[in-house]
Amino acid sequence: MSQFAIPKFPSVARSLHTDLKKRVQEYFDQKGIKSTGTPKLFTKAISMVIALIAVYIHLLVWTPVWYLALGECVLLGGLVASIGFNVMHDGSHGSFSTNKWVNRIAASSISLLGANHFMWNMKHNMIHHSFTNVDGVDDDIEIGFLMRMAPTQKKLKMHKFQHFYFWALYMLLYVFWIFFADYRKYFSRKIGTVPLKKMHLKDHIEFWGVKLYHAAVFIVIPVAAVGWVDWVIGFMTMSVVAGFVLSIVFQLAHTVEHTEFPTVDIESNKLPDEFAAHQIKTTANFATKNKLVSWLVGGLNFQIEHHLFPKISHVHYPAISQIVKSVCMEYQLQYVEYPTMRKAVKAHVRFLRDMGRA
Repeated sequence: MSQFAIPKFPSVARSLHTDLKKRVQEYFDQKGIKSTGTPKLFTKAISMVIALIAVYIHLLVWTPVWYLALGECVLLGGLVASIGFNVMHDGSHGSFSTNKWVNRIAASSISLLGANHFMWNMKHNMIHHSFTNVDGVDDDIEIGFLMRMAPTQKKLKMHKFQHFYFWALYMLLYVFWIFFADYRKYFSRKIGTVPLKKMHLKDHIEFWGVKLYHAAVFIVIPVAAVGWVDWVIGFMTMSVVAGFVLSIVFQLAHTVEHTEFPTVDIESNKLPDEFAAHQIKTTANFATKNKLVSWLVGGLNFQIEHHLFPKISHVHYPAISQIVKSVCMEYQLQYVEYPTMRKAVKAHVRFLRDMGRA
């Protein structure tokens, strides 16, 4: 563990990141608004959490006829993903509110879904947001032998079919995350190749407390209320919906045509581009004109803006995207954007096909 060296970004004479931050801050100063969430975001967050609890209770207490119950399980899966996108994600980045305690509460909504915030914070905030698409560091592109997600990863014969079978694997993300990935990180003390930072007593208590809560609320109580078979059908329905939605949204942001996968220089241990250029080259936007998609995925279709300004709430991304686009033109950087979600999915499928054939 001690031998692992975190890659570094090179120093440049004219910092793109500094220029971007200056111009975006000027926008907020001119508008006289804060960069955190708005009352509409708070209302949406509360509504989603209440809806999740209401659907859960309705399923267990009133137990509707099977086809309605199945529909509610699909809705439950969508709510799990949407709470992750809209509430937990902004909260974990500290952009949900100006109040630190409100941000902590929002970030803790990940516990409501059964995942551990300590692991997510390090995997997503610290590693993925710093070293996006860097093979061997970014755990988001590490799916093991089942899929090849970067040009530097080993290609197996089965990968030539990965653009067909990825749908099924993505559906398993939530179950894999809750019941395996968190535990693997906890016991191995690593996230991929990166050593886990020290966990204090409260972190250990939170980890096991969340897992016990999830087992009780999503397994024990439902089995007691509706029986083993109905629980398996309902839980798996919810899980595959949540898993696929969570997977596809994050994959469309980084593993599509035209995004790059930088490699670290062995001698200097440096990446080829400074931080901001790295984020722009490794990230893509999609369906940014679709307000419904933006509302449901918590602005994560503006992924370029999110990676450049994670501490700015997603409600401001449509406005600052215009600034980012203009700066990219000045610096002659490609701003990767797919006009619709359908085209972004096609670009992801083509990427997987090319990775399987290369």
